[in-house]
Amino acid sequence: MKRRYSIGIDFGTESGRALLVDLTNGEEVATHVTVYSHGVIGEKLPGSGQKLGTDWALQHPGDYMEVLRRSVSEVLRTASVNMEDVVGIGVDFTACTMMPLDSTGTPLCLKAEWREDPHSWVKLWKHHAAQTEANRMNEIAKARGETFLPRYGGKVSSEWMIPKIWQILNEAPHIYEAADMFMEAADWIVMQMTGEQIRNSCAAGYKALWNKREGYPSRGFLQSLDPAMADLAETKLRGTIAPLGSKAGGLSWEMAGVMGLCPGTAVAVGNIDAHAMVPACGVVTPGKLVMAMGTSTCHLMLSDKEVHAEGISGVVEDGIVAGLYGYEAGQAAVGDIFAWYVDHAVPAYIKQAATEAGITVYEWLEREASAYLPGQSGLIALDWWNGNRSVLADADLSGLLLGCTLQTKPEEIYRALIEATAFGTRKIIEAFTDSGIDVDELYACGGLPQRNRLLMQIYADVTGREIKIADSVQTAALGAAMFGAVAAGSEEGGYDSIVDAAAKMAQLRKETFKPNPAHAAIYDELYKQYSELQDIFGRGGSQVMKKLKEIKVKG
Repeated sequence: MKRRYSIGIDFGTESGRALLVDLTNGEEVATHVTVYSHGVIGEKLPGSGQKLGTDWALQHPGDYMEVLRRSVSEVLRTASVNMEDVVGIGVDFTACTMMPLDSTGTPLCLKAEWREDPHSWVKLWKHHAAQTEANRMNEIAKARGETFLPRYGGKVSSEWMIPKIWQILNEAPHIYEAADMFMEAADWIVMQMTGEQIRNSCAAGYKALWNKREGYPSRGFLQSLDPAMADLAETKLRGTIAPLGSKAGGLSWEMAGVMGLCPGTAVAVGNIDAHAMVPACGVVTPGKLVMAMGTSTCHLMLSDKEVHAEGISGVVEDGIVAGLYGYEAGQAAVGDIFAWYVDHAVPAYIKQAATEAGITVYEWLEREASAYLPGQSGLIALDWWNGNRSVLADADLSGLLLGCTLQTKPEEIYRALIEATAFGTRKIIEAFTDSGIDVDELYACGGLPQRNRLLMQIYADVTGREIKIADSVQTAALGAAMFGAVAAGSEEGGYDSIVDAAAKMAQLRKETFKPNPAHAAIYDELYKQYSELQDIFGRGGSQVMKKLKEIKVKG
């Protein structure tokens, strides 16, 4: 039997990767990573050096094209696989990562007349500078009784499409006027490969407030934001919205030459990275919560019913798996918090000790922090280094570390930061269960679960639940490859549904992480303190975090 393959292309925050997968069993045959040469643009624009404001996060669309040019052909070369044996391509992306385009589909930041304006560039998912717009949207939507708002936990996030568009209109109306369309990067990259302008229902549903029964928010609501936005849905957000697993089109002749594949190869509509991970964990039925853990963490659930509750970032029909409601919640920073600590706060002597031991700083901290019992450090933290996505949906909140003394050690702080992210996850799980969505099993995937055993044990202890781990390190890319196989269909060697693909291609590790009852009891007490701090700083008991940010911005 001749082998058939699909390629999943995962566009992350710092890099993109291609994964070549055997369709018979999900074997990951080859992978290649391309680091974005421009990285995350957070301080100044490339070229001109123009400084950016607080909470800005941009990217360069050329970095995405470089992933297609380099990584796809490299996995074929490494695996010695013929291009004719690749039947499908799937793409996933961080979201909402959006860009303004001209009438030819060219990003405005690539045009000489616009490239010096920050608003012409790609706004990355963690661009939080539209918080003012998000706050105002929430006020107006609540006052009008808009039906879409309860589907998003009662709050629109500054990370999403419409607040970012409104920020462009407010701060750079000439860019808003020049933009023929605003598009998710996932849909733009698919358009580059196929020439077809197709929006994916996942990003449209979770990040642009689209509903398959009601469409986008009404013209009346958009006009209430600004009269210039009244026809936004019909004009600058226009286009076919297709469900996950749909074939967006065939690979164009031009891009086939760039990528080293056959023209006409099936290309699936885009997807959100975390959402692609769910079937890659084998999760295609209700009751199983998937933690997609990386720079941030997304918490994803399937259910046969729709409920509305605080802390749920979105519930979208068919949003992850056809025939079910997909729920999303999340934490805006997890791995990013640990990276901040290692890069900016760990003392030099620890870096030297790690070097002498022949291990990374992360491994050194994990080893030392593992020697402590829960509560032994006397520390507790709030995991809001990048604001709070769930359950408070407030990007103006910031991190907190409490309990430091002159005896506090770096590894104790590291452990407290891990514990804080675990407490945040427990808060999200409780938001689901309190709203009537049963959480029977926990799954973890992404880069962190594979590398940090202490992290996963603490999560098991804090949540009091066993955690299963995806076998794939590249879970998002695997999920994208699975959807690429569905776009190809069984007649071409792929699959006719994501459920069929998951049954053959998804794998879990045999080892799981089970809670230690003694540790779980202590964490129950610490969690009460975390919850008290959340209420003080996140629910209006104290405005100190927001006052500090106001002073910072004014300064």
